Amino acid sequence: MTPAARIQTAGELLDAVLAGQAAEQALTRWARSNRYAGSKDRAAIRDLVFDALRRKRSYAALGGAETGRGLMLGALRASETAIDEVFTGARFMPAPVTEAERAAFRSPSEAEARDLPDWLWPEFARSLGDAAEAEARLLRERAEVFLRVNLLKSNLDTAQARLAEEGIATEPHAVSPTALRVTEGARRVHLSAAYGDGLVELQDAASQAVVNALAPQPGQSLLDFCAGGGGKALAMAAQAGGPVTAHDIDPGRMRDIPARAARAGAEITVQPAPQGVFDIVLCDAPCSGSGSWRRAPEAKWRLTEDRLAELCTMQDAVLDAAAPFVAPGGWLAYATCSLLAPENSARVSAFQDRHPGWVMDFDRQFTLQDGGDGFYLALLKRG
Repeated sequence: MTPAARIQTAGELLDAVLAGQAAEQALTRWARSNRYAGSKDRAAIRDLVFDALRRKRSYAALGGAETGRGLMLGALRASETAIDEVFTGARFMPAPVTEAERAAFRSPSEAEARDLPDWLWPEFARSLGDAAEAEARLLRERAEVFLRVNLLKSNLDTAQARLAEEGIATEPHAVSPTALRVTEGARRVHLSAAYGDGLVELQDAASQAVVNALAPQPGQSLLDFCAGGGGKALAMAAQAGGPVTAHDIDPGRMRDIPARAARAGAEITVQPAPQGVFDIVLCDAPCSGSGSWRRAPEAKWRLTEDRLAELCTMQDAVLDAAAPFVAPGGWLAYATCSLLAPENSARVSAFQDRHPGWVMDFDRQFTLQDGGDGFYLALLKRG
């Protein structure tokens, strides 16, 4: 496919996404129906679609319309590409740009330029202060791919060497001692023997840093209270070198944990109803996901003020439900992949107001400038 044909296809797929279809679903359906497209074409079209979703508001302004065609026009204008050389109307290429379309081109407003909803930019700025501008800009970029070295089976040097043998280049990352940033061959990771043998797991560097900060030790009892697919439970098991209990309000989310634990050589017990008390209880609570919007840009446009309020109520309920499982002198760890203070420090303060006697010993907002996704972590000690 020519670059122009890829742009035409990306615009058509974006129309489907804007109409309500999930981006991954639209891309998969297109690939299955267009077998002629090679892997490079599929990768290029995927990048065009997701880049446009990350920058939907600024591209729509620059391109004059929030349509697939408008977003592609905006993308070309943002990159200072001559649009008339692409929108020619030739076979498989987009139709020429009309005068009416040119008249609709405009500069983005303040929130549009940052590719955030109008209501969200002020809260984003309040939450991040001087870092807000840089964080908004980084959310418009593609996320890097990180691996966690599984200390139960390998170490940093061995994992790097094994990956390199399969054409996957990596480098250590300062935010976590177990993190490797993939610099080449990211699309081959899932098929690699290093991944299949459990030497490495796909996990964001900041997500790994959250578990590093917990510093789980051998012999401690550990509960991942919102385990989901088990990424942090696996990291806790590897760091502590011992068993971890995994729980989630929706047991179906944990269905992959046994297979993942077996591959990693980790001891994880899945418990729909945990019993007893634990030295460390981790609550990786449901949240806006604002720190990971580079990976899931559609979520940025689905978040509303009402939904944010619902999430805050849910986070309060999660903390209240988890607190009784913390042993005297133990730790309640509250984490989100959010950059927004209402979901983070405000929830910890509200918890302390409801539960006197809990002391916050540590909190940190990991930003995109640290490398990896945006994450928040607070450690609360039970008196």
